[in-house]
Amino acid sequence: MHYILRRIGFYLVAAWASITLNFFLPRLMPGDPATVLFARFQGRMRPEEIDAMKKAYGLSDDPILVQYFTYLKHLFQGDLGTSVSAFPAPVTEIIRSSLGWTLLLGTTALLLSFGIGSLLGIFGAWKRGGFLDSLMPPVFTFIGAFPYFFLATLALYFLAFKAGWFPLRHAYSDDLSPAWTLEFAGSVAYHMVLPAGTIIIVSIGGWLLAMRNTMIGTIAEDYITMAEAKGLPQRRIMFRYAARNALLPNITAFGMAFGFIVSGALLTETVFSYPGLGNQLLIAVRSLDYPLMQGIFLMITFAVLFANLMIDIVYVRLDPRVRY
Repeated sequence: MHYILRRIGFYLVAAWASITLNFFLPRLMPGDPATVLFARFQGRMRPEEIDAMKKAYGLSDDPILVQYFTYLKHLFQGDLGTSVSAFPAPVTEIIRSSLGWTLLLGTTALLLSFGIGSLLGIFGAWKRGGFLDSLMPPVFTFIGAFPYFFLATLALYFLAFKAGWFPLRHAYSDDLSPAWTLEFAGSVAYHMVLPAGTIIIVSIGGWLLAMRNTMIGTIAEDYITMAEAKGLPQRRIMFRYAARNALLPNITAFGMAFGFIVSGALLTETVFSYPGLGNQLLIAVRSLDYPLMQGIFLMITFAVLFANLMIDIVYVRLDPRVRY
């Protein structure tokens, strides 16, 4: 319990630091959102009209520290501000509408790539030098060298545009409305095949190599030799003794990757016009939409911190040595 409390205290300090950076970093960017917003008027607006519009958009000319404490006050009230690029929509509403799609796509891709990659790494290391161990690492390492968006573009062109096997865009059919029905769920799964598939194919190699290398070191430990000498079943030794301990580094990487799901696969979502947070972040950066950028960055940071806290708790269960 003492270990968990210390970790919670650490993450609270990290959360405060991230909130502070989240406020100041966008304001260090060149340009001003008001300039972007009113550029189309080409100087036809009077200064007092621009001031009125700034107030409507929540833009302030107050000193930066005053803006910071105002931001903290609103944040603790659950108010992330009003989006500049989608005025008058609140930032929380935009994030809520996009977060579900990003979590669905990212979680599905992460779980499948982690599970498949880890299993391939376990079997490859256990049968070291065999067919699976000789073929899979170089193949998936080669595929993993390509960025997500490159494979996504190829898949979109050949499998969707040319062959017509999969849809070109969006997360579900245009003639459907979101509902808890099998038809809608099937449409969502069908539209997710290409974006999730490209992420999975590129990601498997990293999980496979990490698990294989750790597993090889674990197999050489004395307790594995002792378990074999006792005549325990090979499957039990492989999973209960070797894989359980070799999985610890991958668990840490999994926690980090799970936290970054919230950021969305930016370019993959852009290629497939997938309505996730990645697309919203791109729109926010282009529009210098400070409130939306801050809201999305905050979601990403808190997701990473929460995921790492959960991993610390899991570590206590998997490896009792970290308690002390």
